[in-house]
Amino acid sequence: MARVAGYDQELPTRGALGKRLLRTAARACPEPEGGRALAHATDQAVIDAAAAHCDGDGAWRPVSELPFEASRGFSACLGTQSGRPHLAVKGAPEIVLARCAYALSPGAADDTVPLTPERRRATERLLYSLASDGLRVLAVAETRPAASDTPTAEVAEIARELTLLGFIAIADTTRPGAAETVKRLTDAGVRVAMVTGDHPTTAVAIARELGIPDAEPVLTGAELDTLPEGERVERISRATVFARVSPEHKVRIVQALRQAGQVVAMTGDGVNDAAAIRLADIGIGLSAHGSASARAAADLVLTDPDPTRILDALREGRALWRSVRDAVAILVGGNAGEVAFTLLGAAVAGRAPLGTRQLLLVNLLTDMLPALAVALARAREHKSGEDPLVGGPSSVLFGSDLGRILAVRGSATALGAAAAWQCGRMTGRARRASTMGLAALVGTQLGQTYLTDWHSPLVLITSVASAATLFAIVETPVVSHFFGCTPLGPMAWSIVGGCSAAATVGAALAPRLLFPRRVPLAV
Repeated sequence: MARVAGYDQELPTRGALGKRLLRTAARACPEPEGGRALAHATDQAVIDAAAAHCDGDGAWRPVSELPFEASRGFSACLGTQSGRPHLAVKGAPEIVLARCAYALSPGAADDTVPLTPERRRATERLLYSLASDGLRVLAVAETRPAASDTPTAEVAEIARELTLLGFIAIADTTRPGAAETVKRLTDAGVRVAMVTGDHPTTAVAIARELGIPDAEPVLTGAELDTLPEGERVERISRATVFARVSPEHKVRIVQALRQAGQVVAMTGDGVNDAAAIRLADIGIGLSAHGSASARAAADLVLTDPDPTRILDALREGRALWRSVRDAVAILVGGNAGEVAFTLLGAAVAGRAPLGTRQLLLVNLLTDMLPALAVALARAREHKSGEDPLVGGPSSVLFGSDLGRILAVRGSATALGAAAAWQCGRMTGRARRASTMGLAALVGTQLGQTYLTDWHSPLVLITSVASAATLFAIVETPVVSHFFGCTPLGPMAWSIVGGCSAAATVGAALAPRLLFPRRVPLAV
């Protein structure tokens, strides 16, 4: 609890008016069951403040309770105070104020004054002052109905011509680590948006405290209801702070962001967040009291309520995405190089340089263990003090970046194999040329695979094992003959090694020379 105020000025919490305000607000909260904490943290904060600053409320007997709903904007409880009917109301200031005709005078506990336009303007100034401090403001009002036996369904109808008692301003503290999470997500290229039911001014203050960029202008739920479909999608895709929104508005926001082509991750811990979490591309449920619905709807559940765990999930996701992209590049790029080499050789010599068994051997040595090792490799270790997320978000899998990688890898593979094959043709022996082309084709692909994940011992082991297997197959006469090869001498192996090394180095330098700004270095 932070502060209490009348309609135009702040009040001492332990004063008579402050106590009356807190006691009435507590009456409008749900009744605690079995000593357990209330599901909504705001209600619990009001109950705790009333218990700390007020005496017992033995004269109060609740009869009908109207729980809070975002669409209604307030909660109420009808009961009796010392046998007399009494209605206590608590909710969003703009909603409750619209139902108030009078205000409690700060000068006396029972004097009321008409809520004139001038007094309403004073109220708005006070609300703005409280909300600018990042406080969640609740309006508290009451009335004396004729009877206390009104059914629950009709309690909202008698909440008219209310007397405004004042406001409760609650310190809506952010989770520890939230500001750090927002900063690092922003640095990582993730656009952070805040969706809240708070007053727009409060939302802006909290957004600035968290470091969310472009906190203004705020888009409210009421504005969303008035916008046509096309403009609503466009406004939502540009806004970063949404205030006074209902669960239905949260669903609309997620839908609009997805329609705008954005990948949406929704984080929340309450029942009001469950539908939007379910709809998002990545639903993240935070573990907290009353978060069962959010956790059930989520794809990812953080059992530790620390929001920085989202960063761990992002790191894991990007590492996995990078592994998938590298594995695809190895498989598709290598096969593209094999096809290009085959077509080039057929155009030059009139026949394919490699036979069917040789092509199967190439795929066996390059596409099985080395590609699998890259896919299973652990995430790269980053230098001390380096943020692994700063590299920005990963591109789409089959986008232009992957196309460039495949083009470079395929070209290098084909050129390395073609160079060794052409050197072998100069000897006039077709089988020797075919064997040299085969060895260079495998060697070039293994070299590029190793450079892709050179930090991984598993990649190194599988690459060396494949190279050793190739050498053994070529140099074993019977096996070599089965695959249409012939044993090679030191000179031929030197040529194969030189062509493979030159093609591998060229593949490593080509992205930096041809696409210095466009080929991502990390995912």
